[in-house]
Amino acid sequence: MRTLTALLVVAFCTPLVVCKPAQEKKDRVHHGKDLSDHQHDDDKDFQYDHEAFLGKEEAKTFDQLTPEESKERLGKIVNKIDKDKDGFVTGEELRDWITHTQNRYIYENVNKHWADYDKNKDDKISWEEYKNTTYGYAAGEDEFYDVLDKDRYRKMMKRDERRFKVADKDGDLIATRDEFTAFLHPEEFDYMKDIVVTETIEDIDKNGDAVVDVDEYIADMYTPETDEPEPEWVKTERQQFRDHRDLNKDGKMDHTEISHWIHPHDYDHADLEAKHLIYESDKDKDDKLTKSEILENWNMFVGSQATNYGEDLTRRHDEF
Repeated sequence: MRTLTALLVVAFCTPLVVCKPAQEKKDRVHHGKDLSDHQHDDDKDFQYDHEAFLGKEEAKTFDQLTPEESKERLGKIVNKIDKDKDGFVTGEELRDWITHTQNRYIYENVNKHWADYDKNKDDKISWEEYKNTTYGYAAGEDEFYDVLDKDRYRKMMKRDERRFKVADKDGDLIATRDEFTAFLHPEEFDYMKDIVVTETIEDIDKNGDAVVDVDEYIADMYTPETDEPEPEWVKTERQQFRDHRDLNKDGKMDHTEISHWIHPHDYDHADLEAKHLIYESDKDKDDKLTKSEILENWNMFVGSQATNYGEDLTRRHDEF
């Protein structure tokens, strides 16, 4: 049985948590990620748009291309974005593309380990394949052999199975790559938000009443040392719980209140960027883009910072 693998995978599957020393604050909130480290100032440059549309690493690759090469590759990307092949890129299609590029590292990680789980090589992963690979073939029997904490492993497997079923949209207990990615990284998928909330409550709720009181809330982020005075930030968190977390003022957080806490209503950066790109490129103002409209404004999408790249190459060649 691959008990070490099980521990690693379950740890990997746990919703994103920033773990710090006991005296520091643990953050369970899933913050909206910005799309680039660059300032979004089109009057200065389009670097923010490049990294939003391509992803940071791919944007570096495009920076080394000639305008002709950039346009050619952009045309191929547009074909991928236009999923329904109707000749138009809608705001939704563009948003989905931007979200995908921003999460590319996640998909690459899933692809890296895909073969470990896809035992029958059908390019899908069934629950049985995942369970047997992660927990061993004894997982289907009454006992977990070679495992000291049997109850803990049973609970982890049941929790994984429940999440797998939520990620599996068509309910056939066989995950596509997208579904398996949602299973491993639920915090990145809107339709998985509810299960993230459920798992968060289970992690924090120690008395089993399916809600989180202030002491459980504090205990999740702070473990006091003997006779240690409570830090100021902990007192502040207690006040935060009373003023902002416990919305109905009943002394505890229920499922809805936990959701408000860990899934704050941040800006949807991908949606805002999609609307920005359409606004700047939509010549006929029909709120969608043709391939020619995108290629006409190629510099905003993928253009190199050096717009005279080809001239620079020629000049350097002549100098030699």
